[in-house]
Formats: sequence, structure tokens, C-alpha cells
Amino acid sequence: MPEIIHQASGIIILGKRIRSIIFSTDMAIIKNTNADAVIAVYPFTPHPAIMQGISMVADIPVFAGVGGGLTHGQRSVNISLFAESLGSIGVVINAPTPIETIKAVNQVVDIPLILTVVTEQTDLKPRLAAGVDIVNISGGKNTTSIVRQVRRNYPELPIIATGGKSDETIEEVIAAGANAVTYTPPTNGELFSKKMALYRKQEIERTKNNP
Repeated sequence: MPEIIHQASGIIILGKRIRSIIFSTDMAIIKNTNADAVIAVYPFTPHPAIMQGISMVADIPVFAGVGGGLTHGQRSVNISLFAESLGSIGVVINAPTPIETIKAVNQVVDIPLILTVVTEQTDLKPRLAAGVDIVNISGGKNTTSIVRQVRRNYPELPIIATGGKSDETIEEVIAAGANAVTYTPPTNGELFSKKMALYRKQEIERTKNNP
């Protein structure tokens, strides 16, 4: 994880300070990271088998995606309960989650409820009243301005934000008010590509030295 993330103040959950959060569902990546936590959300219906697999592999706390967009209502409630039973330290609901679903999830889990915010137009007041504890801001190029707006309106609200790919963008969201930063790691293929390039170089040198 980028060292600059350590400048974030962090969010204390169950006695652990979380500053760096890796955004991945790749079990090999999750097993080999120095992040403080993993946020396991993906663009499909949340499934218990995926959640269980990640929980078994992860050596770090897990924030589990439980839907809220296409998947909501009782299924999100059931998935949230399952996530908590597996040891997740927070459940993540999508931006379109109905207020009723937020309330229902909040009534059955004791771990923090995290709402993903994707636009400056999101009305946080009713969602916070319904039980949201933390916001996860992922607004693309507008992320920093959204963080700044939310921090101005809610000085004490814990904020997670996507940090982009560079130290500069990570520093920007921290300066804007993010307490913790999510980082998307290189893919398994990208990491392997670098390693294979090294192997080829070593093999060519070995052949030259031992014709």
C-alpha cells in the first residue's frame, strides 16, 4: 500500500485503527497485502460463498458488500447477518439503497453500516438518521470535492474515500477530510507480467553465461 496513506487519521473500529483499505476480491492479493483492511464489494449479487471464501483467506479485517442497489430488502438483511457471523467489521451498502433497507440492516447487526456515496447530490441526513455510521466516498474525479463537502457538513462523520492511483490524489482526499483511504491494487495479471519479465531477463543472462 502507498506509504502516504499513513498520513490519514484513521477510523477506530473494534479497537483497531483503520487507515489503508485494499479494494479487491482477489484472494491471492488479499492474502499478500499490508493494508489495514479489505473492502470486498463487487458488481454482482452478494453471495455467501464469496463472502465466506474471503473471510477465510483474509488476515485483516473485512468490510463486506451486502448490496443495496439491485439487491436490497430482506436479502441484504440476511447477507448482513451472515457477514457479521463471519467476523466482518462492517457492512457496505450501495448508493441506491432504500432507506427502509438501511433501517432493516441497522436493526439486526451491531457492526458499522457503511454507505457508498457516489455524487454530491446524495442527501445524507435521512441515511444517517436511518443508521449509517460511516460513508465510503467513491465519486471518480469528483471524489475530493465530495469529501470536502461532506466533511464541511458533518465534521465528526467517519469518511472513507477512494484515493486514486497516485500519491498526489491520495494526499488530496486526506487533506479534504478522509479518515481512511481505499486503494485498488495491480491485478494478478499485472503483477505476474512484471515477474515474468524478470524471469525472461534472468533466463537470457543465464544462457549467455552458460552457452
